[in-house]
Order: sequence, then structure tokens, then C-alpha cells
Amino acid sequence: MSDSQPAIQFDLCPMSESDLAVAHALSRTVGWPHRLEDWQFALTVGEGLAAYSGDRMVGTAMWWRYEGRQARIGLVIVDPTIQRAGIGRRMMKAVIDRLEEPCIILNATDAGETLYRQLGFSGASTIIQHQGAAFGAPLVALRAGERIRPLGRNDAERLITLDAMALGARREKVIAEMMSQGDAVVLDDGGETVGFAFFRRFGRGHVIGPVAARDTAAARALIAHWVGLNAGMFLRVDVPGESGLSDWLDGLGLARVSPVLTMVRGAALPTPGPYRTFGLVSQALG
Repeated sequence: MSDSQPAIQFDLCPMSESDLAVAHALSRTVGWPHRLEDWQFALTVGEGLAAYSGDRMVGTAMWWRYEGRQARIGLVIVDPTIQRAGIGRRMMKAVIDRLEEPCIILNATDAGETLYRQLGFSGASTIIQHQGAAFGAPLVALRAGERIRPLGRNDAERLITLDAMALGARREKVIAEMMSQGDAVVLDDGGETVGFAFFRRFGRGHVIGPVAARDTAAARALIAHWVGLNAGMFLRVDVPGESGLSDWLDGLGLARVSPVLTMVRGAALPTPGPYRTFGLVSQALG
């Protein structure tokens, strides 16, 4: 993603619904598993730019704003046949110029890391992707007073609050859209909701996430619930490197694949409150 090749002429346009089928096709050329529906979800809760050289889409970049405190950048793709022509750099600068949030976060592949460092991002942590067809999960013992139950109609505000404590910013629109498109369970302790885990279609199968909980044991119980109900299905969960879940997920048959580097520009990553994120919506959205 350097600029060693001669620049080509291209324009940057706000991404719209009409761009998504072509964006989806572009993501397939670089081996990403996203479905068209996954692109539609991303645009519903965020914004994007599409780079066009004439009638040909040559790049994409998207971002999501969380409460004016954080912004996440993702789905940054450059047509692999014309990389190193300045497209990625110009798209990233255009996105950054549009963001006023003090903390800008992205998850970088090896191909993009050098450019992101040149644009002022620094490494902060890692995300580990786990995927596979697990054949059951061991029962995870709950503490006295705890129970896992289906998501209820009146749980939305509590889930948004828990998610905000774990993430460092509220993202009502994302959680509302998750509730409309996926399933979820919550962990109650004596009648108080202390964790949750979503389950929805994504990519090659289903993704477990976001998952928010107060500790690793609670996160295991929530993830094990969905693994146990979907034995033999292709599942994916993206976990922070410091989550303490990777060895356990490997043992379930959800093998780890290449980690990505979480990079930050501006303010440091917020310190989680009494709750932590143990599973992401996606690598792009956090």
C-alpha cells in the first residue's frame, strides 16, 4: 500500500446502497468472506467512501462513530490489480479528515500496517479470529444466582449500557440493529443483567459477538451456550488477545487464524469499566 507505482485517476464518492453489490464483489477478490448482507449491515450503522476510476470501483473505506468519543475504520480495500497507486493512502486521509472523534481505531492486516503507521496510528493490542465447526461445548458452571436466558424486549437499554462500559462509548444504533437481525442471550445474576452474547449470520456461517461480560468465566458460559446449540455449524468469534479465551476456543475446535493488530490514532484506548468485551461484532466495527 505504498505509492511506488504511478498514480491513477480516481474520484472518491460517498458510499450508497447502490455501491454495495460492487463493493461486495471487490471484497471477494481479496478473499474476504463478507456477504452482501454484511455490507448492508455495515452501511446501515455507518458511513463509507467508494473510489472509482471511471465506472470501475477501485477501493472502499468505511467508518463508524460511537458517541463522539470513538470512531472505528474498516472495510478498507484496494483493488489488488492496482495497489501501490496511492488509492489506499488518499482514502484513509479522506476518512480521517471527516472524523472529529478523539480516538480513532482500526484493526490492521500486515498489508496495511505500514501505511497506517505513516498516518499516525500505533499498535495497541491484538484481535484473534477463531473459526471452525465445533462439535459441542462443555457445560460451563454458573455461579449461584446466575442464569442464562433469551434476550427480552425490555433489555435494550441495559445491553447498550453494558456494551458502553466494555467498549468505552455507547453505540445504540449498532446494538439496535443487532437486536433486529440476530439472536442474543443475557446472563443474569440475582435479577441483574451482567453479560450478553449475540449470534447472527455472517460470512461463511455464523458469528458469536458482540460478547460483553464481567469476567472470563462468564464469557465462556455465554459463548458455550451458542456453541452447544450449533454443533457442527461453521462458527466464528473474534476475541481480544488478552481475553484469556483462545486456548479454550482452540479446544472446542474453533481454531485461531492469523491475528490482526489493533491500532489507535489520537487518544489511547479507553480502559474498560467493570465489564469487558470478549467478542467483537466484527473486526471492522469492534
